[in-house]
Amino acid sequence: MDFETRAVYVYLLLPLALGIIFIARGIKRGVSKLPPGPRGLPVIGNLHQLGAKPHQSLAKLAQRYGPIMSLELGQVTTVIISSAAAAKQVMQKQDHLFANRAVPDSLNACNHAESAVIWLSLSPRWRELRKVMNSEIFNARRMEAGVALRQQKVEELLGDVRASCELGEGVLIGEAAFKTSLNLLSTAIFSMNLDSWKARDFKRSFREVVELGGMANMVDYFPWLKRFDPQGIRARMEVPFTKMLAFLDSVIGERSALRAEQGSAYQNKDVLDTLLDISETSEEIDREVIRHLLVALFIAGTDTTSSTVEWAMTEMLKNRDTMSKAKAELERVAGRGRPVQDTDLARLPYLQAIVKETLRVHPPAPLLLPRKTLEEIDLWDYTIPKGAQISINAWAISRDAGAWEDPESFKPERFLDSDVDFRGANFELIPFGAGRRICPGLPLAYKVVHLMLGSLVNCFDWKLEGGAKAEDMDMDDKFGITLQKTQPLCAIPSAI
Repeated sequence: MDFETRAVYVYLLLPLALGIIFIARGIKRGVSKLPPGPRGLPVIGNLHQLGAKPHQSLAKLAQRYGPIMSLELGQVTTVIISSAAAAKQVMQKQDHLFANRAVPDSLNACNHAESAVIWLSLSPRWRELRKVMNSEIFNARRMEAGVALRQQKVEELLGDVRASCELGEGVLIGEAAFKTSLNLLSTAIFSMNLDSWKARDFKRSFREVVELGGMANMVDYFPWLKRFDPQGIRARMEVPFTKMLAFLDSVIGERSALRAEQGSAYQNKDVLDTLLDISETSEEIDREVIRHLLVALFIAGTDTTSSTVEWAMTEMLKNRDTMSKAKAELERVAGRGRPVQDTDLARLPYLQAIVKETLRVHPPAPLLLPRKTLEEIDLWDYTIPKGAQISINAWAISRDAGAWEDPESFKPERFLDSDVDFRGANFELIPFGAGRRICPGLPLAYKVVHLMLGSLVNCFDWKLEGGAKAEDMDMDDKFGITLQKTQPLCAIPSAI
């Protein structure tokens, strides 16, 4: 169905559908014990209150309506969680009831959501994939085996910065960190840098997927529009997804042929080999699942890492005292001008505090991936209806004045004498989620962020481009799949 035909159908059906929605919403509000929330407008409900930065808009609404708040976003009842106590109830005490996913329509392109572990609802396939990720991809043994690879990729990053340094050019910190994390993942997964000519389409397609995935889509608020895809977002998403999957299919095909040719003499054991080994005996993991799993790993493991490094560098350039303290610690532990090693991390409490504070003030996913109720659930004194969407506002939780002193200020020192961490046990700081849906890649993200950030700070001095003053830095953020800087950070390195 072309775009014009879809538009005609939508135009003809819209008045009837909207009338039904309006009546149904009034009935639902009258009979259910929903959490409090702002009164919505006819048809669109509270959609107009989201704005361009929903993490901030929802945080302001929660200050008035409470830590468990309900809104009608179009046709979808949505419950917003905005406190550590409420998040703990949803993600730990009643985790099994709230652990299923609400899937954005765009991610149904190429049936991605049916195979990607991030979007699967609780099922035998989800359990098998989580087991594989925890025990085979992000386990302690593989983290230890990846020490040399991580060091190599950090050295490549520093080499790129040295080249800019010699030319007197600025470095786009987010782009540099993105390239490093992307190539680290690709080399660990299938022993290939994604800078190769064969992978250029993959990188371009990856960027398109991230951009399209961050767009507001009316289908997500009015599910009856799914058939028509009026904005064409799912249709547009098919193009880059198809290219990414085709590239991965070729990589898997080449690897399978090589394994068959060499037989018992084959020695390579990267992540792809591990997945192919498992697929030979598993009923849940086949070639299709492997392709979508790899796409999900790249999407989840690159922009989040690079945005955290960029925000941390931004805060250190804005707060020179923080930069000075970090440099002093790094020089004492790693040695002046040397890249940070894995073995240094445990002796760098101030660097760790900077990363924690960055994740608190600038969580990469301000609204954690949405959840969906598959049955009616009691939550505290409220009743959450079947089919409701659950959104956890990690940005609001980490800026809650009831949990944090002076929450709007960047103060790494708050973590120096604190046991609060971001590994899912402390619900006032949950940038990676918690419970059974916690990000499985957290062990790798922890190491990569600290290694990149520490090495950039310890090996170079930095100043803002064009002699800009720290107090004039643009600290605005842009909401999407990840929370990016509106104005990318470009900093000038100089040799130490």
